[in-house]
Amino acid sequence: MVGRLCESALLLHPSRIPAPIHPPPTLACFSSPHWPTWAREPVAACSARGSDGIHTGGSPSRLRKTRKLRGHVSHGHGRIGKHRKHPGGRGNAGGLHHHRINFDKYHPGYFGKVGMRHYHLKRNQSFCPTVNLDKLWTLVSEQTRVNAAKNKTGAAPIIDVVRSGYYKVLGKGKLPKQPVIVKAKFFSRRAEEKIKGVGGACVLVA
Repeated sequence: MVGRLCESALLLHPSRIPAPIHPPPTLACFSSPHWPTWAREPVAACSARGSDGIHTGGSPSRLRKTRKLRGHVSHGHGRIGKHRKHPGGRGNAGGLHHHRINFDKYHPGYFGKVGMRHYHLKRNQSFCPTVNLDKLWTLVSEQTRVNAAKNKTGAAPIIDVVRSGYYKVLGKGKLPKQPVIVKAKFFSRRAEEKIKGVGGACVLVA
């Protein structure tokens, strides 16, 4: 009898009992989502960390809608359509009907007309890029500028601003004392005076 008691005591000795691998689960980890917030606070801590202690974030699986839909074959998407095609219409369909709230709130003025029509509108009618006198000599090559500076009594160089993408010459800046022939569609009064003041000429082109 004494021997059996000693044997059982050895079996129940703390050194013989293996330590648990994981701490036992608490009641908080199995709490219901309908419990008050204070009772569900440890649940977030249990679900936010995986078995390896890494923070995963997001809602725990047992609180997701898919858990309630288990046992319902189509998971709320029906047997025929099966969550396919376009139930609200493709693209911007329904902007005046079943999607009206979205269009009125985020895209006001999308539908309807305002003002009057302008028939035969010429959109480039007012297109007139300009260049000033102080930029005229930048439209020609450096060799042309050097030759013109050396030979001031020879033939005057020709600067065609239309070929460079400009239509009108304006009078800002100063010109070097060098005769020059400028071709353009329009000249301002001051530009014409300054070009002629250095012995140059203004030529209108179509």
